[in-house]
Amino acid sequence: METHSKKMAEVKLFRTWSSRFALRIVWALKLKDVQYDTIFEDLSNKSPLLLQYNPVHKKVPVLVHNGKSVAESLVILEYIEETWKQNPLLSEDPHERAAARFWAKFGDEKVLPSIWEAFNSEGKEQEEGIVKAKENLKYLEEELKGKKFFGGEHIGFADIALGWLAELENVFEEVASMKVIAEDEFPLLSEWKRTFADAPIIKENWPPRDKLVTKYQAFREANLLNKAPK
Repeated sequence: METHSKKMAEVKLFRTWSSRFALRIVWALKLKDVQYDTIFEDLSNKSPLLLQYNPVHKKVPVLVHNGKSVAESLVILEYIEETWKQNPLLSEDPHERAAARFWAKFGDEKVLPSIWEAFNSEGKEQEEGIVKAKENLKYLEEELKGKKFFGGEHIGFADIALGWLAELENVFEEVASMKVIAEDEFPLLSEWKRTFADAPIIKENWPPRDKLVTKYQAFREANLLNKAPK
């Protein structure tokens, strides 16, 4: 019966091949074994459907379930968790649920912007950016004490939200010749990155690394050019 009901549910995911925010939704749907169709978008030429389903932000990811759309990746994760109960991403404990949401938000509001700032700078500015990024990462290191994943023994909500760190941070390091998460400085975070990245569902759905390197090289060059004195 469960299989039949899942087939009946119409689920579509609007994404791009590389969006780290859309990847969260891919991982969550795969972990919950939800069948869905993927619509790949070209954000330089957005489809009428994307604009229809996400008229406010006009971005990916967008999840469409039985004709109704949900936008913003963390909101979509909450929707998936509430709609499909199998393989829960959040604990039944209210405090642990709140903590997972907190770390997911912290990742988006503090960790990602600070690493992105370091990535898109050079010299002294980059060094200062790395210091700022490491200050944020120390909180994640502390949170992992005594745990395999942020939610405990299994991949959960916060892991999926922070999952971009597991591979994309390595890409940033390669492209910008910078080291943010060093093994000796962040042993728990380094171990978490490996464990998360090695999980089959995560590994099987990551975009090709060489394409990511090429993409972010172009991003960085363009951003540095824009910052250069005219």
